[in-house]
Amino acid sequence: MKSSENFTRAYRGMAVLCLSLSVIACSVAPPPEASADMPVAAQTTPINVSALACDTLWSVNDKSALSHPLYWLRALDCALRLSPAEARAQAHNLVIADWQSAFKQGILLDNGNVTPPERRAYLGYLDRYQFAYPMAVRPLIQLWRQRQMAELQLADARMRYAQLQQQSDTELDRLRHQQTQLQQQLTQTQRKLHSLTDIERQLSSRRSADSADAGHGKHQPAETSSDNAPGGAE
Repeated sequence: MKSSENFTRAYRGMAVLCLSLSVIACSVAPPPEASADMPVAAQTTPINVSALACDTLWSVNDKSALSHPLYWLRALDCALRLSPAEARAQAHNLVIADWQSAFKQGILLDNGNVTPPERRAYLGYLDRYQFAYPMAVRPLIQLWRQRQMAELQLADARMRYAQLQQQSDTELDRLRHQQTQLQQQLTQTQRKLHSLTDIERQLSSRRSADSADAGHGKHQPAETSSDNAPGGAE
């Protein structure tokens, strides 16, 4: 169980790294037209996100900071360092009122050993604010959401496998029970056959004895009459 949890955390760490590389790749060379039209505040990081402690990261409400992908990459990294219980407690302290709080909650609960219904619930909260995502953060949210959907598909596949396994085990138990019953019936039938065979042998022996007695009785009177014949003639 512990090795499975470590594997899951390692997998999520790799996912964070992939998200980081994807975001960096998307933001390395922005189109000149977009750079010219974007406000200066959107092109610069208002606070040093990498210097934020994980304990204070979740209480940040600065819109310019929350609109920058680096903040959310830092949040993903900080969430991985929490235990499932700590992640759940931190998520339950949040009040879901906008996309930022919904995304924070999702990131935290993702590391809280959630069930598939819980995962669908926090994805539903986040989807309510999908039209409010800043353009700079949208690719990261989409990548993160794709991984959440992959987790749900994996959970569904595991559930289907468990159901099939249960059905298979139930059917196997039924067949074993049926085999036991058939074996018992076969044993009883064999006993009855042996009993009938013994009865048949006994009856056959009696018939043979009766036939022998009957044959002996028929020959005995004939001998008596022949012995009495000369006396009668005299």
